[in-house]
Amino acid sequence: MKSLRLPFIFAATVALAGCGQVSNLKPPPGKALPVKPPMARTTPTAKDLLTPPPQAAPNRVDELIQRSLPRRSDPFDLPPPTGGPAPVVPDDTSNQAAPTTPGE
Repeated sequence: MKSLRLPFIFAATVALAGCGQVSNLKPPPGKALPVKPPMARTTPTAKDLLTPPPQAAPNRVDELIQRSLPRRSDPFDLPPPTGGPAPVVPDDTSNQAAPTTPGE
């Protein structure tokens, strides 16, 4: 069991070491950045393309309530039931209409 752990630890260490590389992004050799959009003034750089617009990462607002206001009365805020018996539902099957056949 111990021999199975060693290759896993080695692979994890190598993968973690590869994550720390930081360099400027540039297109692969022989490729160019995307062409200039029709309404843009300049061709966007790699940094421009990787920067999310404000709609993608909005600023966080910690305070949702700007001022404290008393709560309005709720007409549907009823008190709990008194604990009496449940209402009785009549089981009256005599009032059901008899099925009719077409053409009658």
